[in-house]
Amino acid sequence: MSAVVEAARGWLGTPYRHQASLKGQGADCLGLVRGVWREVVGEEPEVLPPYSPDWAEVGGEELLLGAARRWLVEVSIVEARLGDVMVFRMTAGAGVKHCAILSETAGPEWRMIHAYWGRAVVESWVGPWWRRRLAAVFRLPDN
Repeated sequence: MSAVVEAARGWLGTPYRHQASLKGQGADCLGLVRGVWREVVGEEPEVLPPYSPDWAEVGGEELLLGAARRWLVEVSIVEARLGDVMVFRMTAGAGVKHCAILSETAGPEWRMIHAYWGRAVVESWVGPWWRRRLAAVFRLPDN
């Protein structure tokens, strides 16, 4: 199993908390990826400014996509493999707002680990709804 997936599975059940990144205590989708980065890669490469829950709907900037392109290695969607970070547009034309870690690729449906708003870090199917919203795939450095 990928070290990234193993680390991400350690976050399962962590309650959803906006802007948090503490295993077992709270995380949002970005906080999950940040926490896995710290476990697998090391110190985070930049300090995040505070962000509101509607940050991707205001300003028109691709903040999450831009950060992913600065610090991760972009790969084509067809090259996705276990441990890769997937980023999603929640509506057509909107900025990238959600991220998840690809945890399973066997069979017709992929699985992902992500912080689910209002609930917790969960592992769920990447069904048609998510696939339509998948904007890009990235790999952590040296993975």
